[in-house]
Parts: sequence; C-alpha cells; structure tokens
Amino acid sequence: MKEFLIKLATTGVKEKDLLKKDRELIRELLLLKAVKKKKDTYKLESKFRAGVIDVAQNGTGYLEVLGGKKAKKDLLIEKYDLNGASKGDLVIAKRIYTKKSTRPKAKVIYIVEKKFLTTIVYTDEKNGRIVGINIKNDMVIDITASQKSLKQLPLNTVLKLDSSTNAIMDVLGVLDDPKVDEKISLALYNKKEEFSKEAEAEAKSHGDFVDKSMYPNRVDLTHLPFCTIDPPTAKDFDDAIYFDKEEFALYVAIADVSEYVFEMGPIDKEAKERGFSIYFPHKSIPMLPRALSENICSLKPNEDRLTFTFKITLDRETLEPLKEELIESVIHSRRRFTYDEIDLYLQDPKKASKEDQKILSYILPLYEVTKKLRAKRLQKGFDFANSEIRMELDENQNLIKTTIEKETPSHALIEDCMLLANKAAAKYFKRGIFRTHEKPDLDKIRELLDDLAIIGIFANFTQDIHQLIIEIQQKAKEMDLEEHVGKLLIKTQKQAKYTFDNIGHFGLGFDKYTHFTSPIRRYSDLILHRLLKAIIKGDEKKEQFILDNMEPLTVKISELERECAKVEWDFMDRKYARWAKSKEGEIFEGIIVDPEKNPIAIIEDENIKGCRVFLLDQDAELFERVKVKIVNSNIAEAKIFAKIVEKMDV
Repeated sequence: MKEFLIKLATTGVKEKDLLKKDRELIRELLLLKAVKKKKDTYKLESKFRAGVIDVAQNGTGYLEVLGGKKAKKDLLIEKYDLNGASKGDLVIAKRIYTKKSTRPKAKVIYIVEKKFLTTIVYTDEKNGRIVGINIKNDMVIDITASQKSLKQLPLNTVLKLDSSTNAIMDVLGVLDDPKVDEKISLALYNKKEEFSKEAEAEAKSHGDFVDKSMYPNRVDLTHLPFCTIDPPTAKDFDDAIYFDKEEFALYVAIADVSEYVFEMGPIDKEAKERGFSIYFPHKSIPMLPRALSENICSLKPNEDRLTFTFKITLDRETLEPLKEELIESVIHSRRRFTYDEIDLYLQDPKKASKEDQKILSYILPLYEVTKKLRAKRLQKGFDFANSEIRMELDENQNLIKTTIEKETPSHALIEDCMLLANKAAAKYFKRGIFRTHEKPDLDKIRELLDDLAIIGIFANFTQDIHQLIIEIQQKAKEMDLEEHVGKLLIKTQKQAKYTFDNIGHFGLGFDKYTHFTSPIRRYSDLILHRLLKAIIKGDEKKEQFILDNMEPLTVKISELERECAKVEWDFMDRKYARWAKSKEGEIFEGIIVDPEKNPIAIIEDENIKGCRVFLLDQDAELFERVKVKIVNSNIAEAKIFAKIVEKMDV
C-alpha cells in the first residue's frame, strides 16, 4: 500500500492500473476531496500528504511524508488531530496553515492501513482469569475467547491475535519450548515461511536441470572453469567467478533468476512482499521457493545454469575497467569452495588437490588483484570492523555456543569481485534502483568525539570526514578497541538504502553503486536484472514500465530490508535470553558499550560472546571492563538484566 501511495503522491496512478482494493481507497479519498482525477490519472491534491505516523512520548504526532520533494519535510500533528492514528500507521493528512505555527502542521483525515494488524501474546492467569501478555511491552490484553476454552491451553501458550478484535488467529506454541522462538520472531514482523501452492507449483514447473541447447541465443561459457565460494552451510549459490589471466578479465556470473520469476506471477508477488531471505542459525526463510533458490537457480557445481554475467576487462596498471560486457549466458561451475578452503589455499597453495590447483591457478593472481583494488577503494571508502556473530544451536534449538566470524582473505576476495560487478551495473542507467549511503550527520560525529575523548581517544573535528574516521580507527586499534569503536562509528552513519535517484555511496566511496549480485535472496537485484535486460535489448517500452513503478518500490524494499534484519536480531536475542535464564545468579565478564540512560554491557564469555545485558546500575563508563551478575532474564521480551559486581582494571 505504501508503494501505491507514493505513486499517488508523485506521478499519479492511471485508472487502468487500479487494483480492486485500490479502487475502494480512491473512492474514499475522492469523497474527502483528497484526490483529483485528471484525464485518466488520479493524483493526491496539493494540500494533502500521504505518510507514516510517529508518536512522541508526550502524545504529539509526526508525519513522515512519502513521495517526492515533499517527503523531506516531516509535519507536526497535535494529539487532537491524530484522529485515532497511532505509531506506524499509514495515513492521509491535510496540511494546516496558521500564522501562529512555527513549523508545518497537519491533521489526519484518513487511516489507510494500521501498522500492527496482529499482536503476539502469551497466556497468564490474573485474578483467576486467563489473559494475554503482550510479548513486546508486557501489557495485559483481554483475549476474545471463552475462559473455558482458554483454560484448556497450558499457561505460557503463545498466541497470534487480531489487533482490532483480540480474537485468536493462530496458536504458535508454548513459551517454554525453544522451537517457538522462530515463530515468534517471524510473527512479530508479519513474516511467513510457507509459500502459496501456486508459487510452489510455478517453481517446480521449471524442472531440475538446464538443457543449454534450449537457449541458442545465450553465450555458452560452460567451457570456463567457474567456481563458487560461500559459507559451509550455504544452499543457495548466487554468484560464481572466473578470472582470465591472459585477457586480465574477471567474469562474475550471477544466477539469472529473472528467467524463472515472471512479473506479477505467483512467485514474483510473494518475493516482492518478502523482499529478502531471512537467515537463522539453523535454517533460512528464503525469498524464493526452494525449488528455485536451492535448485534450478542455484549455481551448483557440475550443473549447467543460466546466468547474467559481467565480463570486466581491467587495465593491468591502474586496475580501472577498460570494458564491461553484460552477457546472458550459460555456465558450468566446476567446484563449490567454502571460505575456509580458500583461506587455507591462499596461505599454502600446495595443500590444494590436483583438480583444485587448476582453479587455484587463477584464484591466486585474482587475489592479488583484489588486494590492490581494496587498497585503492579505501582511499575514499571505509573498512569498518564489524564482525558477525554465528550461533550454534543443539537439536532442541537451545544456544550452546557462539563464534565471532571476522572477515578473512577469502571473504575480501569475493566482496571486491562483487563490488566490481555492482559498480559496472550502476553505469547502465541514470535513474533506476541504486544502493545509496549518505554522508553522516556532523553533529553525531561531534558527539562521538566527545565520548571517545573520555576514554583517551582524542581527534580534532575536521570537515574531511574520511580522514577523521581513519584517524579514529587507527587510535582505537592501538588501544585494542577497534571492533567496539567500529560499532560506534557505524551508529554515526546514516542507513544505506535503495533509491530511485543516485546520491552515491559514502561508506564504500563510490559515486555510483547498485545491487546486482544476489537475486536469489534480494528482490532489489531481481528487479535490477529486469531493468538491465530491457536496456541491453533496447526495449524502451519495457524499460519505461519498470521505471514508472521503481521509485515507490525502492522505498518498500528499503523498509523490508530493515524488517528482515529485525527478525534475525530478535531471534538471536531470544536465544541469548534462554541461555541467560539458566545462568541467573552467575557472574560473567563484560564490557560497557552504552553508558547512557539504560546502560548496556556485552558479555565476553569463553563460549557465549555478543550477549547484550541491560544493567540495573547507573554508574558505568564507556568501554569499562566489568564483572556482571545476571539478575533476571525475560524470555518473552528477550531482555536480560544484570548488575555490576566488580569493576576490573584494564
């Protein structure tokens, strides 16, 4: 719906493009005189705004305006003008013009869509009655069901309720069962694992293998020894690489998902709503049915596969691209490597088998090229120390161990190959779908400098943000705080997002950048492939159709990206909370990472790392090393509370 409203506020919506649900909304807005019709196109009137409501603690509302230049100005909405709208709701508001007002104001005239259509609760007994306890905020909710039926359920049963009626929509499980965590995390953000029967049938209709003779118009690259390099648990292989040493040309072959996912078909509709694959420690929730994501689209070894391939010929001296060719192709990957295997071979090539030596003969020189490319990139971009936490669960989905996964040479090699392809793709269009990252807010940088000065990291503010950040990183490394300071630096940055217009990518130091390399797990890449195919085939009508719908789509995809990340974080927090429940009363070492209103420490245990605890103490200094006692762990809210028992000497 947000996508529709952005279009309504900017380019307008043609009557022939209206879906049944859209027609009802248009009728309502016409009655309110919020929409006008000119010829065959409906558009929002100039005094009206579509947007998302945010509500401050004092009850004052703010409208985050959607669409075009007007979107840059948030509007103030007084309590009495919210008209029943609450935080996150999608609304139509009317601008209010008053001489007394010091900032732009508006009032809600129509609630288009409520943010929270469902509520997740667990059952508890209060005064002899079974009630629901909201998992997010501990509020008591009266469930629309008979007490007799509710008492048939065990206490701590997790339920999904209709927010408007409090009626039970689904029984997710029991809070005491660790296997309910993934269902809670998905339900909180309205995500699902199962695909429709139509989508599954469409996916399976493509079969299990590729017969390259059926694609005579594609370039046959099956003679080239491509390989894939991924984590050991990966099942969906988006990308394969090959480096021609003689031509000094890098081939980046990407799964050609757009060949199998048809616009507005059952799979496409679901992929568009999912936006991204979600990754839990023990499983993935794919964006595409597994018949595609783990089979016919996945670049498995020793199988012919359809790909959209960049052949990037580099200058041997400057490493600048001399030629960037985009090819619809067929490849035959020779080997599926893990990162660990490539890291081992990069350290000692002699450990590779005879078969692997053939591929290693181009991986080793390619690695030297990517090292130089990275050094060149970091002259303008950044390398933030931000390692990932990998959880290990037992068969009952209890947390047994975490490991810190840091970037290794093999990760860097693949990343820089993908960056080359993404940069090359962005050169094909002036407006479309860019991956952008704005410069950080200077006030946040100044606040960070003040915080760092307290712990002995001194740096003078300068308008040269790149040089300033490099200086901070160097000093943090000297104090063995590189990773923790890196996370604070990331907090000062604005979020990367997808945009219709190009504004560059500050973090990477690129003037133009997009996402081309992961269409199995990102809808942004899939829609980009469609756009690029229209461009290289000279299909201007198709290109324009895609562009007409692109701006609102970029907003939607950016939001879906944040939601999917929240699902993954929520799941991890739940696993930490279950682990901590069994450790109440025990003492662990940790480090203060946020000393403000609600101090937070990160536990640094031998087996469990990255566990965030909320401290009951107020006396805490940034990066102070402490011993904390776990006082309480709330499994429902996924929060752990602890108390400082000792401050340690650094």
